[in-house]
Amino acid sequence: MNTLYLLPFAAYFCVLLAIGLISHHRQTSSADFIVGNRSLNFWLTALSAHASDMSSWLFMAFPAAIFLGGLSQTWIAFGLLLGMLLNWQFVAKKLRTLTEKYDSYTLSTFFERRFQDHSGILRMITALAALFFLTCYVSAGLIAIGGIFESMFGINFYVGLSIATAVIMIYTFVGGFITVAWTDLFQAIFLLSMIILVPTVAFLNLDDGWNSILAAAQAKEVSLNFIPDLSFDSFLAIIFLLLSWGLGYFGQPHIVTKFMGINDAENMAKSKYVGMTWQLSALTAAALVGLVGLAYFHQKPLTNPEWVFIEMVKSLFHPLAAGFVLCGVMAASMSTIDSQILVCSSICSEDLYKHLFKQHASPRELLTISRLGVFLVSCLSLFFALSKNSTIQEAVLYAWSGLGCSFGPLVLMALYSKSTNSYGAIAGVLVGGLVAGTWDLVNGYVTDLAIPAMIPGFVLSLLSIYYVSRLTQRYQAVKV
Repeated sequence: MNTLYLLPFAAYFCVLLAIGLISHHRQTSSADFIVGNRSLNFWLTALSAHASDMSSWLFMAFPAAIFLGGLSQTWIAFGLLLGMLLNWQFVAKKLRTLTEKYDSYTLSTFFERRFQDHSGILRMITALAALFFLTCYVSAGLIAIGGIFESMFGINFYVGLSIATAVIMIYTFVGGFITVAWTDLFQAIFLLSMIILVPTVAFLNLDDGWNSILAAAQAKEVSLNFIPDLSFDSFLAIIFLLLSWGLGYFGQPHIVTKFMGINDAENMAKSKYVGMTWQLSALTAAALVGLVGLAYFHQKPLTNPEWVFIEMVKSLFHPLAAGFVLCGVMAASMSTIDSQILVCSSICSEDLYKHLFKQHASPRELLTISRLGVFLVSCLSLFFALSKNSTIQEAVLYAWSGLGCSFGPLVLMALYSKSTNSYGAIAGVLVGGLVAGTWDLVNGYVTDLAIPAMIPGFVLSLLSIYYVSRLTQRYQAVKV
């Protein structure tokens, strides 16, 4: 074990814990803990939302996709940019306004009050769907962190997982939404700096610059064209990449809840410009990691392409500096995980405990349950991560699709449709979640095309909401 690698990580963890402790005194109710009492400025909202979005996937899975598949894989980034832009444009401000109108701190509560569902079914199925897919998402991030500890320090994978989980759990438990937002802001700036630095230094170390990349790509038969050829299959693959990631943004609770926390809905436009600039810069730099990696590792092949960034850092920098740089990967993972755990804890308190056990629970009591939820969800996610049974790309895409299909169509209909009712909402969540969760098992029986789960799940969910609402409109009239 090289302790020089370990020192920067220890210091980084101490900084996060310090932010949590400083924020502790601000928490007096569940509203403070879950949405920061809607007090974030536009900078904090923008960078916290985007840092919550870009997990370790940014440093590991996306560069690996470029490394293996060439520039045609950048359509993933275009899909993400378009999806987030549309999220800012059509969801952010309206969701902030309506969640305040309906006095809602979680999506489940918002859906129940927006569609006047008095049965409790809508709240329950949306809460359970969110808990399931978010726990899968958190597990994917923890797998990445465990891998870093194992690769960098020779620390047992399971020990590394446990250490990281404990740190995230402590500062989220202590500080809540405000702490998560401030740590996400810090981590957003830090990880962007690191992911720009590394491919720049690596490129300067290539023998012949861009020509080295061209030669390596040709030798590995990796296309450097955005559109590999003009065949139908190529265009279909591009459409699949765009939609499988871009559509998911409308239904990611850990992202859209950041919109709910801004201090003034009129500041959302400023947040949009700050956030989109950050995302464009981060995705461009991540693509360059994979591209430069083609030439950098031409003579020394990687056993696991998802480690292209980590191996690049280890070979470029002194161990002490490398440990500092690799905190960027940790920042990407933790900034997503903490937001997801916080959303899960809010579901535990607002949607499960308050709804099932104690409807008139005091703010202090709900705050306690929220913190207990942080502990329980952290432990459950750690348990799932210990199985280590999938790649980061597979795990993230599964959870992303599940959340996007379960909630994305319903968020849009809740904001823009006056005819949608609770029956349609329940049908949409069930259909979207089930299709996304099982599509990989049935895809081969339906078509020979490898269609991403997001596309049929999102479309079928949207259609279910619309048609079931029409068929049942005589039973329920919803006032917006």
